[in-house]
Amino acid sequence: MDSTKMAFLEKNPSAAMITLKRDGTPHSVRVGVAVVDGKIWSSGTADRARTGHLRCDPRSTLFVFDNEYGFLTLECRVNILDGSDVPEQSVKLFDVMQKGQPTATGKFIWFGAEKTIDEFRQIMVDEKRLIYEFEVQRSYGMYGGTP
Repeated sequence: MDSTKMAFLEKNPSAAMITLKRDGTPHSVRVGVAVVDGKIWSSGTADRARTGHLRCDPRSTLFVFDNEYGFLTLECRVNILDGSDVPEQSVKLFDVMQKGQPTATGKFIWFGAEKTIDEFRQIMVDEKRLIYEFEVQRSYGMYGGTP
């Protein structure tokens, strides 16, 4: 992906994530996305409908949008990261996602409450969190660059 698209994505963490049900019907949800070490990530849980859809068909579309009329559509294949390193990967993801949030150093906000990094890691384990890693196959939109 070119730098203009990546810059749009880094500035606009809100997206609709579309997966496919078994019968081919699209399923869409609002998600937060972030660029972590040059990769596009989002968080989910093992029991989410979209996780089940992706385990059957790894195709997904991300529709990333700004507060005006800009958008970036990313047609992707999704890798589900669900190993023992997910709590630490989640720390990296939420560190990017929560930049600029008014929290104490070394803390995250989780459902309105500040959590230490250790508390946050344990929550990731308890909730059976995983990471969706998006491999972009095609991208297009009106994102400040040439469509």
